[in-house]
Amino acid sequence: MESTDNSHRCPWCGTDPLYVDYHDDEWGRPERDPKRLFELLILESFQAGLSWITILRKREGFRSAFQGFDPATIAIWGEPEVTRLLADPGIVRHRGKIEGTIRGAQAYLRIEAAQGFSPFLWSFVGGQPILNHPAKLTDVPAQTPQSQALSKALKTEGFNFVGPTITYAFMQAAGLVNDHLVTCPYREAA
Repeated sequence: MESTDNSHRCPWCGTDPLYVDYHDDEWGRPERDPKRLFELLILESFQAGLSWITILRKREGFRSAFQGFDPATIAIWGEPEVTRLLADPGIVRHRGKIEGTIRGAQAYLRIEAAQGFSPFLWSFVGGQPILNHPAKLTDVPAQTPQSQALSKALKTEGFNFVGPTITYAFMQAAGLVNDHLVTCPYREAA
């Protein structure tokens, strides 16, 4: 759905074309591909303490630096790859988050083998998107019992930088939760 009228969109995306495209074409649309979900979760973990637009602007750099977010590749990385990534201006250079991504890839492989990464994540919402009805941004929570449970489970599995606020933002981005405002023309597309 193309619209040049930004007055009814969720206001968090502002007018930056990259942010508007992300809102219109990606945010809140149910994602079930496990590798795509892994990428979204890792990008959300890098966002901790930063704005999402910063991550969006570096997303292609992240994809290149992390070899398409292939968990099997990332899971065997060590200090040489960490050092390489710390020198890469195309990403957010944070040792803890980089090392957390490696541990996250290892956790992903364990979860994928045991039950599937996508079914694991979607189990926290009963397999279907939670459809909220926010009238304004202040109606959207920063975290929920589901994001708290997901955060705890991900940490238990070995993920880092996945607190309940980060996991809620991930759930929104991946469409596990639909928090488009009731006035947003993209609410039904999600």
